[in-house]
Amino acid sequence: MIVITGATGALNGATVDHLLELVHPSEIAVAVRDVARAQRFADRGVQVRRGDYDDSDSLTTAFDGADQVLLVSSSDPGADATALHRNAIDAAVAAGAGRILYTSHQGAGLDSPFKPARDHAATEQMLADSGVAWTSLRNGFYAHSLDFVMGDWRETGVVSIPVDGPVSWTDRADSAEAAAAILTSDGAYEGPTVLTARDAPTMTEVAAIASTVVGRKIEVSIVGEEQWVADRVAAGANEFMARFTLGIFLAAHDGRFAGTDPLLGELLGREPRTTRDFLVSSERAT
Repeated sequence: MIVITGATGALNGATVDHLLELVHPSEIAVAVRDVARAQRFADRGVQVRRGDYDDSDSLTTAFDGADQVLLVSSSDPGADATALHRNAIDAAVAAGAGRILYTSHQGAGLDSPFKPARDHAATEQMLADSGVAWTSLRNGFYAHSLDFVMGDWRETGVVSIPVDGPVSWTDRADSAEAAAAILTSDGAYEGPTVLTARDAPTMTEVAAIASTVVGRKIEVSIVGEEQWVADRVAAGANEFMARFTLGIFLAAHDGRFAGTDPLLGELLGREPRTTRDFLVSSERAT
């Protein structure tokens, strides 16, 4: 039995969809906070169980009979993510899971300026200490985040950033498909497993790609850390979120998202989608 958390979200929901192409629905269960939102999986024969990282008892029940558990990382910037992840790991261990998989990030590090990267590193350490076989899916930074970090570049023709650095922008759909492949690999992947796009362009290089996509010059303005935060706040952003996002740029500037690995393409059996692919599809959607 494979139990997948967060299946009403985009990432692990897509993983379940791909998994249904590889195994019988009776071998899959989803653990979600709101079971009503998972009806589409129930309609396909998947077991739907209530499981909430804030409710340890619900998790122990949700993980019952699991050979593998795939844990999605908390996406709430204000949450105590490591405490939530500890609840989930402890419940998976108590349920007797043979392997715990976790959606981590390629930039995981306790000293990262980006808070989620610190949470990922702490969670990986908890997994290593759990006594259970584990796999950390260190996904590249999801390409759809470009819409957020690039701001209103389509209107202004300018991408304003505090500092620049390389990022292996990776398609979330590719990450989901790879996760399904790893779940059905008979434990072939142990510990940190890097899943990234082939390239890691800087924002200056992303702007150049965007220029070719939209057919006009897109420039980059590097304004410095405090000025960038002040500009975001002046534009209506919450300062907490502005500084949270600043951490992305600072980590990129440190080279923490620069690494690339061929494994994602090998698992997909094709080339992973590129930054250009994302910008083209995003442009068509506008």
